[in-house]
Amino acid sequence: MRLDLVNKYDLRLPRYTSYPTAPHFSAAVDGGVYGQWLGGLDTATPLSLYVHIAYCDEMCWFCGCHTKISKRYEPIADYLAVLEKEIDLVASRLPGRMGAKHIHFGGGSPTILSADDFSRLIARLKDRFGVLDGAEIAVELDPRTADEAYVRAMAAAGVNRASVGVQDFNPVVQKAINRIQPYEQVAEVIGWLRTHGISEVNMDLIYGLPYQTTDSVLATIDQTLTLSPRRISLFGYAHVPWMRKHQTLIPESALPGPEERWRQYEAAQERLQAHGYVSVGLDHFAAPDDELALALAEKRMHRNFQGYTTDDAPVLIGMGASGIGSLPQGYVANEGELHAWKRMVEAGELPTKRGIAISDEDRLRREVIERLMCDLEVDVAAIARQHGRSDDHFAAEVDSLSDLEADGVVVRDGFRLTITDDGRALVRAVAARFDQYLKVGERRHSQAV
Repeated sequence: MRLDLVNKYDLRLPRYTSYPTAPHFSAAVDGGVYGQWLGGLDTATPLSLYVHIAYCDEMCWFCGCHTKISKRYEPIADYLAVLEKEIDLVASRLPGRMGAKHIHFGGGSPTILSADDFSRLIARLKDRFGVLDGAEIAVELDPRTADEAYVRAMAAAGVNRASVGVQDFNPVVQKAINRIQPYEQVAEVIGWLRTHGISEVNMDLIYGLPYQTTDSVLATIDQTLTLSPRRISLFGYAHVPWMRKHQTLIPESALPGPEERWRQYEAAQERLQAHGYVSVGLDHFAAPDDELALALAEKRMHRNFQGYTTDDAPVLIGMGASGIGSLPQGYVANEGELHAWKRMVEAGELPTKRGIAISDEDRLRREVIERLMCDLEVDVAAIARQHGRSDDHFAAEVDSLSDLEADGVVVRDGFRLTITDDGRALVRAVAARFDQYLKVGERRHSQAV
């Protein structure tokens, strides 16, 4: 890998899990607008549901999620009661009972719920929305709080995929990010999952953490491989202390620089591919027979707020404090402050704080960006035609890629763009050329590598 590309293109860029991206949402879209959007859906439309559990029992200092720490269960039980009311509110705004083909529990930490409360929550969702045949039900799992009773409850509820948060197995790194979880603890939890029939196991890793080296990242990769996950995510740590104050507890002097981050990413990618994993997009890896790898080969992979996915539901409903969703009309984001979210729900209001209505031009650019992020190639003229535009609609954007082409990041063949192997880590820099909202250099986003 040419390290000269690191300093030139390591810009602060969106991860493009949506377009337009979340910093451009505004208060113009509130609960009233969201309710109208929900009411305008076709009842035959399949849904994807995201349920945010906004609590953890300990703060991980690297975390960029919306979460609150609680050592007592009473606030969590209270949160769950309000969440059930929000589920009822959303369901009541729909034109009829609609079915879900994908349900994802994220956080925070869904495993902070008791097994009984998790069972009650998923029963509420199934009652209000219904679950379509073949639906994927996934839970983000913290090995430090999950026990076998919780895993049994997951299996009984029909959960068929679990994402296990690991980040790094090195004790020095774990101490520096305040997340202590030995390999043996993770292995035990994954053993429970498989014993109870949940065989689709993902593992989440992070590079660019304090005190990590290329060798230590590879050691974590090797330990991860002994557990044979079906999918592995390999995210670059997003150090944004101006947005997440607890990240100031991480010593910046211990963070690897851009060149070392690049080496960590590249070495990990090579190790995973050497063991047969398929590289998916920017930061995911899948077993060759996993549905994500098959979707990649067939160019039917998608990208949403949970990252790379096979979920093609046209409506994503996010529930819980800071829950975020996507509808044909636009994007919506819930109030993230817990007390404000609770007040709105208990007043019978959809707790939407902000969002954005999308235009036909947004939809066009979103498709170009998604195909770049997913397939690492795109025919922008063909997509423009599908949206009723001329072949040269993106002529200026394609012309603007001359520097990235000269540096071997992208190849231009007329209006067909292909990301090179060297350019994979910089796909966000290519996608950004099609982003009409982005102001390069704004400190709203994480590093591109």
